[in-house]
Amino acid sequence: MRALEPDDRRPRAVPEARAFGDVDEPLRDRDFQLALWILYELHYRGFDGVDPHAEWDPLLLVSRAGLERTMEHALRELVASAGTADPVEKTGDNPADDVVLALTRMTVADGPSTVSGFLQRRATRTEFCQYLGERAIYHLRESDPQSFVLPRIDGPAKVALAELQYDEYGGGRPERLHATMFARALESLDMPTDLASYLPDVSGETLASVNVMSLFALNRRLHGAAMGHLAAFEATSSLPCGRIARGARRLKLPESVLDYYDEHVEADAVHEQLAIRSICGNLVAADPGLADDVLFGAATCLEVDGMAGEALMRRWLDERERRPEPAKRSRAAG
Repeated sequence: MRALEPDDRRPRAVPEARAFGDVDEPLRDRDFQLALWILYELHYRGFDGVDPHAEWDPLLLVSRAGLERTMEHALRELVASAGTADPVEKTGDNPADDVVLALTRMTVADGPSTVSGFLQRRATRTEFCQYLGERAIYHLRESDPQSFVLPRIDGPAKVALAELQYDEYGGGRPERLHATMFARALESLDMPTDLASYLPDVSGETLASVNVMSLFALNRRLHGAAMGHLAAFEATSSLPCGRIARGARRLKLPESVLDYYDEHVEADAVHEQLAIRSICGNLVAADPGLADDVLFGAATCLEVDGMAGEALMRRWLDERERRPEPAKRSRAAG
């Protein structure tokens, strides 16, 4: 092997966001989001037949960094245009209290999910299964992105995050791992339990809603945004899960499906306060400079998850419009 020349020791340049400027809407572009998801998956379970060393391949890391720059820029533009995460309003001398109040207002104002209402009242069994397939890309890896944040924080916020993750991971009971419970729900409906089966049909918006968690969690400078995202995710989960559970009962779906959503009605009601107050509040109390990052992460969750829900609703409505109407009974047949 030849000796390194001085120029070889310089770090490789990370591509600018404009390197991907031909992607008009990166948060909706399926190819863009799928490429980023594949690069992130190397840090989770990897792929059969792919060398594990690929996780730290320098060229792949450079490619990921370029995609991440484009995505982060798009996220900041989205949040700014929506006005979801204005700078923290200072109501006193305690920035942690201000952030807790802002997160509470943001998540209360979010309102009911159109998707959960549709699943509760109108969805067919096929549409309900399509929803499960769309969400499988996250729920079969449920809570894994946030675990990357544990070594990045300390003190009461770390303890609170560990408590929340312990609950997500079954509270000491492997059979109650939330990802395992979701897999059982899929299995009860004769749906595959391997994540790769769902990738061909997942929208770019849904991929973006999952990728944003990895973007925040795998970049240490964005750990405040990761916890803000977690707080918004948990605070807007319990009520929709209740509506989805009622939809599953209406359709008489298997008990494993009900078990998964009933679990989240109770668990996420507790996690909401744990994430907002004990994690984000303590995080900002220890470092007030993280306040705006926390709100940015929360706003990103609300906006991107909203986009994913809208894309799924459009798909269902389009499919219903294309569906042939039932033939009317003729008088002779009557």
